Amino acid sequence: MPTVKSLEDLKRIREEAMKKRDIKTTESRVQIVVGMGTPGIAAGARDTLKEFLNLIEEKNLTDVTVRQTGNFGLDSLEPVVQVIIDNAAPVTYGKVTPYAARQIMEQHILGGKVVEANVIPTEAK
Repeated sequence: MPTVKSLEDLKRIREEAMKKRDIKTTESRVQIVVGMGTPGIAAGARDTLKEFLNLIEEKNLTDVTVRQTGNFGLDSLEPVVQVIIDNAAPVTYGKVTPYAARQIMEQHILGGKVVEANVIPTEAK
């Protein structure tokens, strides 16, 4: 937790918190849905979620929303992430580590190319 030494520090911390909240609540062109059920959290979904939020902030993306959901029902493939771009069919990724999150961000969300190594085939659902 950052230390607060002045009113300006408090305002800055509040603005940063509001920005992170907005990333999770506004509707955008791109939606990233991270499974945060018990199996996902145990498999490292919190770190995956943090990596997506850090990347959005680092790249100053305004058209990307990150949401949390419960269990996708794919426990052996956790952490599970679903990426929805515009009105295209969702792409579901499994075993999404922070490194994989960075690849998904750079290749799929920014580059338009699905990261095949982590895709969960539709019939696996």
